[in-house]
Amino acid sequence: MHRRIALAVLAAVVALAGWWAFSAEPAPDRTVGLFTSLPIVWNEADDIKGMIDPPAAPHWARAVLESKGKVIALDTLLQLEQVDLLVVAQPRPLVPEENLALDAWLRAGGHLLMFVDPMLTQESAFALGDRRRPQDVALVSPILARWGLELQFDDRQPGGLRESAGEGLPINLAGTFKAIPGGHEANCAIARDGLIARCTVGQGQATLVADAALLEPEAVGDRRAVQLQRLLEGAMAE
Repeated sequence: MHRRIALAVLAAVVALAGWWAFSAEPAPDRTVGLFTSLPIVWNEADDIKGMIDPPAAPHWARAVLESKGKVIALDTLLQLEQVDLLVVAQPRPLVPEENLALDAWLRAGGHLLMFVDPMLTQESAFALGDRRRPQDVALVSPILARWGLELQFDDRQPGGLRESAGEGLPINLAGTFKAIPGGHEANCAIARDGLIARCTVGQGQATLVADAALLEPEAVGDRRAVQLQRLLEGAMAE
């Protein structure tokens, strides 16, 4: 018991240290939109008080995102005019109007980092079917098809956290991207292991990752923060 408490305290201290390291530098004059079902901005809790005043340290990814600009949590993708960099992480299913808005924003020169996990392994305090639970399966086929991509999942792969063969990202029951015909003015380069697709869509740039294990809140140490930083910088490249 004492050992578990000590480890929990250590994890909180490391998370706070990582938050301070990424928060020490002034954020660029940029708006970062975050559209996600994962508990990155808000803690998993039964009530509003628990969401805004969690007992644990803030999610480590918040500091990384805040180092790129002012982070705003989005409930919808219908109003992206003021967003410079958009992070979409395991989103709820998009309505047709959101697919159109996201595609138009990206083609006009937007920068997108998108995590779409076909089998989310992150633990949740909420039961299956609870609307507060993170999206277990990413259902984004229409927008991916618009960009000439299909998200696939091999249910024969072994479970458990491991490193991806390409860029060493932590993955667990990851998906893969496959190029399909029908993409509209989109050019995607898919990594050899299929985990990451980097796309030029119109005048915009998108980096897509077929797994969300990188964003698990229990990460200890700064390696995941560095990996997320690298993905963000890739998405922002011209």
